[in-house]
Amino acid sequence: MAWTDEIVEQLKQLWLDGKSASQIAGLLGNGVTRNAVIGKVHRLGLAGRAKSPNSAASRPPRRMAPPPAHRVAGPRLSHAPRMTRGATALAYAPQALSELEQPEFESVVVPMSLRVTIIELKEAMCRWPLGDPASSEFRYCGSPSASGPYCAYHCGLATSRRKTAAGIAIALAALCRAERAGRA
Repeated sequence: MAWTDEIVEQLKQLWLDGKSASQIAGLLGNGVTRNAVIGKVHRLGLAGRAKSPNSAASRPPRRMAPPPAHRVAGPRLSHAPRMTRGATALAYAPQALSELEQPEFESVVVPMSLRVTIIELKEAMCRWPLGDPASSEFRYCGSPSASGPYCAYHCGLATSRRKTAAGIAIALAALCRAERAGRA
């Protein structure tokens, strides 16, 4: 749709008369949409306009609620769950850790791997993949594995219950157990 000078003048007049963008689009016709009217008004810089009789000028002013008082967070005295209202079924309600609930720290020692290719990989070596299989730098751990496809460190990773991908961990644990059972 082309904006002719007549249509632009009509748009300006309707806008200054207080018509909404959808009303103007309906009055102009010829495939003019509400969004086209809004875009043209923006490009023309027609910010100010007359208020229509149904606008906010006829409404009574709203009372503003007093600002909430600032509270300092302190220790919770009650161990009862916090009451929440509304659609908060999945809302997170943080709770302070008690002195008895100390987080466990895992060992951060990562053993050195031999980083072997698939050709160098032998039966008693760890088969834990390292890197992107599509890359030329892809390797396997290669550390000695006493029983199973992985060394002790990677077998622990594979069977860890803290793993987020629980399905993968369960499958890898089954592989470790199957290998151990086959060699026993």
